[in-house]
Amino acid sequence: MATKKSRKPTLSEKSREDELFQSLQYASLIQAALLPPSKQIFRILPSHFLIYLPKDIVSGDFYWIFKKQEWIYFAAADCTGHGVPGALMSILGITFLNEILSSKSFLLPNRILNMLREKIMKALHQTDDHDHSKDGMDISLCAFNPQTRVLHFSGANNPLYYFRNHALHIIKGDRMPIGISGNEEKSFINHEIQMRENDILYIFSDGYADQFGGPHGKKLKVNRFRDLLIKYHSKPLNEQKEALLNELIDWMKNHEQVDDILVMGFKV
Repeated sequence: MATKKSRKPTLSEKSREDELFQSLQYASLIQAALLPPSKQIFRILPSHFLIYLPKDIVSGDFYWIFKKQEWIYFAAADCTGHGVPGALMSILGITFLNEILSSKSFLLPNRILNMLREKIMKALHQTDDHDHSKDGMDISLCAFNPQTRVLHFSGANNPLYYFRNHALHIIKGDRMPIGISGNEEKSFINHEIQMRENDILYIFSDGYADQFGGPHGKKLKVNRFRDLLIKYHSKPLNEQKEALLNELIDWMKNHEQVDDILVMGFKV
């Protein structure tokens, strides 16, 4: 049976593809400009590592950091979708977070998430109607005082992990997104934790755990990701990052990346 030959793109189609690629490349520069530079992160949080792997040229995951007086705010967020739609949501998220923190004094993370949800819903014209947009984001948000080592955490679907004396502690986020959902809108919960020297904490999106691979082409899953953190958390942060990247590469092998990947680790 004769096989159907693939059609080569025309010059006009190739030109449009090149223009689209250049537009995405430029969009990635704009998005990168909104993300905190590595020098700024190291200045504010010297002991940290960051794994940030967009699936496409632009990303629906974003990380954020903001220093206000003695408090350090930082977040890891996962917006609806990836690529261009996710990137547009990430720009909204970063812009609104900066706006909220620039115009107010100290705010607890749950209050920030409540305000962020209001702004996202208003910007996207989300209402209780059935035809509303369901775009939004999941996020882990922390406020940390290095002098007192007090940490406040609030999460929209996403948790906070931290290790103390090699024991893993998990603080779950609320089961609702930043944006409209089918559940009744309630205030996000604030969790206060007295951190100790050498505690290590992690915030992340679901991209690492959702990556397909392994011998049977299945998802890596949260439990395996958690086991990797347990395995490597006592290593220096730069070695943790390298180990997690190597584990991911080994897991993926010939499988394509299916989602944006974001993992942030901090040592107190």
